[in-house]
Amino acid sequence: MTKRNLLRITLALAVVAYLGYSQFKAKPGTARVEMAAPIAANAKSFTLGTMQFSACELPQKRSGARTQAYCAPFAVPENRDAHHAATNGRMIDLRLALIKSEAVAADRDLVVLLAGGPGQSAIDSWPQIAGAFAPLRKHHHVLLLDQRGTGGSNGLLCKPEDDDKGSDALDIAAIRESTHDCLGAVSDKADVRFYTTTDAVEDLETLRHALGDPTFDLVGVSYGTRVAQQYTMRHPDGVRSVVLDSVAPNELVLGQEFAANLDDALKAQFAHCTQDAACAKAFGDPYAALMRLRDALRAKPENYALRDPVTFAALQGRVDEYNLAALVRLFAYTPETAALLPLSIAEALRGNYAPLAGQSQLLTGDLADLSESGMQMSVICSEDADLLAPRPQDANLLLGNALVEAMRAQCEIWPHGSRPADFHAPLHTDKPVLVLEGEFDPVTPPRYGEQVMQGFTNAKLLVAKGQGHNVLGRGCIPKVVGEFVDQLDPKTLDAKCIEALGPLPAFVDFNGAAP
Repeated sequence: MTKRNLLRITLALAVVAYLGYSQFKAKPGTARVEMAAPIAANAKSFTLGTMQFSACELPQKRSGARTQAYCAPFAVPENRDAHHAATNGRMIDLRLALIKSEAVAADRDLVVLLAGGPGQSAIDSWPQIAGAFAPLRKHHHVLLLDQRGTGGSNGLLCKPEDDDKGSDALDIAAIRESTHDCLGAVSDKADVRFYTTTDAVEDLETLRHALGDPTFDLVGVSYGTRVAQQYTMRHPDGVRSVVLDSVAPNELVLGQEFAANLDDALKAQFAHCTQDAACAKAFGDPYAALMRLRDALRAKPENYALRDPVTFAALQGRVDEYNLAALVRLFAYTPETAALLPLSIAEALRGNYAPLAGQSQLLTGDLADLSESGMQMSVICSEDADLLAPRPQDANLLLGNALVEAMRAQCEIWPHGSRPADFHAPLHTDKPVLVLEGEFDPVTPPRYGEQVMQGFTNAKLLVAKGQGHNVLGRGCIPKVVGEFVDQLDPKTLDAKCIEALGPLPAFVDFNGAAP
């Protein structure tokens, strides 16, 4: 994983999935909605609206397993204005799949997964997040549409970097060069100005009409919450309910607060170590230790060698302050990996970078597509870049202003699409909304959930204690989400079960936490 690819990954609001399952029980008096036409258990094909679905199998990365689904062809104009103005506008094929409900006759409304990133494929991410949707599938079909520019929807994938060309500094010139190379790699098949959130929202509405105008239950995860809010703002008639997991408010400029949010999350996570006698004895103040490690690597980057934790192949690498910041941010996403941070930092200060770098091999493996995604730049350069600016108060934080500077450099090269004048206006809606946040989220902290709640009149905010980024599959939350979508009554939703969640104790050595 090279420095420039790692920087790309760190700006991605990637989905962290967890497999969960629960049995749904409707409360007495719950009103059922209109039922869709039954689909036979072993149907080879069926029609929804004008869409013809046929049985298909969805491959799983690094596995021979397959997911049974139904797929349908779906094409849209790349540039809707050009398509209407002339007959030769480019059409792009979007990859679409439907996961059938367990019900004989499912509810007519469709659950729609809006994946994170920007740049993640909904279909490719489904195997990791499917368990969290098990209660929803009791009564609903689940719709998976790869957003334009991702996965099988004319994916804007760029060749990964082979090396860092020997630089230990944030090399803006090299970032510009790799961005130019990426643009050249995708320009033959795409006009990258038209791969924005706004374009994706119109694709989704076009699909809804083709399906016979059902209403959608939108489940947005991380960046997918931006898509959900924009769709609800533009097409409220198409929305039945909304779940926002780790929400990025419409007002947010993606990337502007990454450094501060990470710093706040790390201090909160490390506070549990300093308050525990065994952890405090082993590591003292992990945040202070992290800053010492950052300063040491700033003065003198270090080489390391280790065995790949998956293939056991011999690996060599080099870590500097920028790599460290990116790696620590990835660790902070989940309580399982955050629990390893104090020990990994202490080992690195002793010259042993294998725990930090080895775990990063596992963490970045599933994010490779994000690191190579040009769609990220289409979104950020069109929607956020002109509002991004380095913040002096962030200069000495772990991430500093490196990501802001990198994104601004990319967007000097990457063509910009347009955004609506009210794109960054807060969403105001009376639709039923459930907002989910993790207490220690290093990307979209709970205050973002509180922020969006100000525009909702029929909503509930749940904060999962001790959790990080993306909580949809944690503990009993799948059950709570299933009940919310069925009952559409967020204010009376019984969510006491999430109080059982909490932080994981930090590892004090390689055997685990203190007894």
